[in-house]
Amino acid sequence: MKFGKEFVSQMVPEWQDAYMNYNFLKTLLKEILNFRERQSRSPESQVNPRPLTSKATSLKRRGSLFRAFSGLTSRYGITSPKKDKEDEVILVTAMHTTDEEQGGDGQSYQTIFLRSSERGSEFEIVFFTRLDEEFNKVVNFYRAKVEEVMKHAEELNMQMDALIALRIKVNDPAVVTPFNNQRNTGYPLEAIHEEHQEKRSEDVREIQMASLDVLNHIKINTTTETPLSALKSVFNSSKSTLQFNKKELRHAKEKLKQAFIEFHEKLRFLKNYAFLNQLAFSNIMKKYDKITSRNASAAYLQMVEGSYLGQSDEVAKLIERVESAFVKHFCNGNRHQGMRTLKPNTKRKKHRVTFFVGCFFGCSLALVVAIIVSVHSRNLLRSPGRTLYMDTIFPLYSLFGFLVLHMVMYAANVYYWTRYRVNYSFIFGFKPGTELGYIEVLLLSSGLSVLTLAAGLSNLEMELDPITRSYKTLTELVPIGLLTVVLLIAVCPFNIIYRANRFFLLVCLWHCICAPFYAITLPDFFLADQFTSQVQLLRNLQFYACYYGWGDFKQRNAITCNKSKAYDVIYIVIAVIPYWIRVLQCMRRFLGGHDSTQALNALKYFSTIVAVVARTIQTQNGGVILQIIAGSTSGVATIFNTYWDVVMDWGLLCRNSENPWLRDKLILPSTSIYFIAMVLNVILRLAWMQTVLNVHETPFLHRNAVIAVIACLEIIRRGLWNFFRLENEHLNNVGKFRAVKSVPLPFSYEHEDKNT
Repeated sequence: MKFGKEFVSQMVPEWQDAYMNYNFLKTLLKEILNFRERQSRSPESQVNPRPLTSKATSLKRRGSLFRAFSGLTSRYGITSPKKDKEDEVILVTAMHTTDEEQGGDGQSYQTIFLRSSERGSEFEIVFFTRLDEEFNKVVNFYRAKVEEVMKHAEELNMQMDALIALRIKVNDPAVVTPFNNQRNTGYPLEAIHEEHQEKRSEDVREIQMASLDVLNHIKINTTTETPLSALKSVFNSSKSTLQFNKKELRHAKEKLKQAFIEFHEKLRFLKNYAFLNQLAFSNIMKKYDKITSRNASAAYLQMVEGSYLGQSDEVAKLIERVESAFVKHFCNGNRHQGMRTLKPNTKRKKHRVTFFVGCFFGCSLALVVAIIVSVHSRNLLRSPGRTLYMDTIFPLYSLFGFLVLHMVMYAANVYYWTRYRVNYSFIFGFKPGTELGYIEVLLLSSGLSVLTLAAGLSNLEMELDPITRSYKTLTELVPIGLLTVVLLIAVCPFNIIYRANRFFLLVCLWHCICAPFYAITLPDFFLADQFTSQVQLLRNLQFYACYYGWGDFKQRNAITCNKSKAYDVIYIVIAVIPYWIRVLQCMRRFLGGHDSTQALNALKYFSTIVAVVARTIQTQNGGVILQIIAGSTSGVATIFNTYWDVVMDWGLLCRNSENPWLRDKLILPSTSIYFIAMVLNVILRLAWMQTVLNVHETPFLHRNAVIAVIACLEIIRRGLWNFFRLENEHLNNVGKFRAVKSVPLPFSYEHEDKNT
């Protein structure tokens, strides 16, 4: 792999704008190369092969440059190596700056090209100008991030002081110091900044003691981990006084442990950032020397090595101290366990996963062909039982079809997120190394499709076989058996079939059910949005409960479900639940963060609820008035939702953008894709018109088949929405250089409360 591609693949996606623009500098070098090739082919160069400049002129110019900048270089120092002046190509200077845009007090570097009198030197001057801009950008970003992590380290030190003091108070309140017989006022502490005992002053005690007085100046930050604690937090402050119990100690330790893990990850990102950029500058200068046959890389790389980027060792030392503190305080001195937690192994691609995906996909195709052949050979589409089959069995199996289609769309999203470096793992908050790639998602979806198609074919064959035709109960129990297997796999506690992801999904589902009682995170409302596009799946689950709960499956009829008024009411409620969850989530975010846009978002979902209820009632009862109401409410909801999708969720339709009517920054290479996606979003949202226009059944499709097709179109629309929604979220993280999760710390100091 070429260095340029390797360089991009190793970048932290959210910091990509802060890295050296290697590809752009390569284009500048290509311009230099093209000019030199044109010069070598020109008639002048063949007739008069003399150098473009005389030695005297070159020396005279270099001498004038040294005189012009003698004061500057003597003051700040020239970082280029000492060599014969005739061989010098560039002069690199470091200047002090206090410009806030440059990152505060520091240095900016400037390269002066000493061969500017030569023909074509303007290309090389442009190259070094842009090279300096890139280097100063990298150095300033690195310096700012180092200052940021140093401040964060001080904050974690204060948190560790409080944690150790709380541990003493809870576990051993009567401990006596070795220095006196009084009750403990201190305890051995090794925090981040005090690991190297040998470097301390002799006047300081060898073992620093953590004073318990710190407990008098802190409060513990309570969290809404359960609905009950959320209700208590409504009436109480989010910060409470310490009760000095083991539950508080355990809770604070877990929070601080996670904070250390995230902090260590940020330090590793920063260390890798410095290394990659130094390597990039080395490679680009070597390419310059190769193209121009000069020797400028030595002087420039010496400057890079002597700069803050090359000389700063704060990050490396801080990594060592964080690892030492983490192993001691959170892993009981077990370094192997601690390093495995801080540096999880990278996820390896397994070829057997790809193999099974191919097998399941092939089996699915074979089963589809088998079902088509069975239906066609027996002319089942024209048989008297066609309508009864579509009313009962088809809804039972179409549920799995909706699920498989949604998983396939998610796999496609993961593929393109990975291809265009959208950090979906960080955005969703997956534990490092547990996120599913598109191959794993396809494995699950193809495996489920095989089970569904095999069950459908077996159900069809049992119904057609004279031997098993009389066993109605056995025939009808196949779908509920398949659903039971899927649910058991979802809640299986054993470490099989991606347990971490299954539990992550279940936790998010529980947060959606208890929407107003939990702080809303992106995975929670993202999952709730998926359910708004799976209304028909939820209605099919309702049909499962009715069909098997009331015993209709024994006679294969849905009389109880079709004739029950209660079923019709629940049919409406089931469709409203996903949108109502989103309303509660938006109101929770509005009340928690005072974001007015969340109130509008809640109003958007409420308008959708009104439209869904109106359409469902109109479908059940008919009537011109209900049809007008359903059409008008659906039209308003469609306009509201479409605007929100495109403008708020996707961040598009920006009038003054660099890309007309899109965003300033785009991930996809072609702008036409965004316009196509916007048009498709509008078209697919108009699928509700089939309800208002009473297009329920066609000569070649049953009513339930039409409903299934419309549901599939909505799932496809949601898949498109998912990609652009996460793309917008990723670009927001890139704009803020946010590459690590912000973990709430367990303790707050009283002086912080006063300042806030």
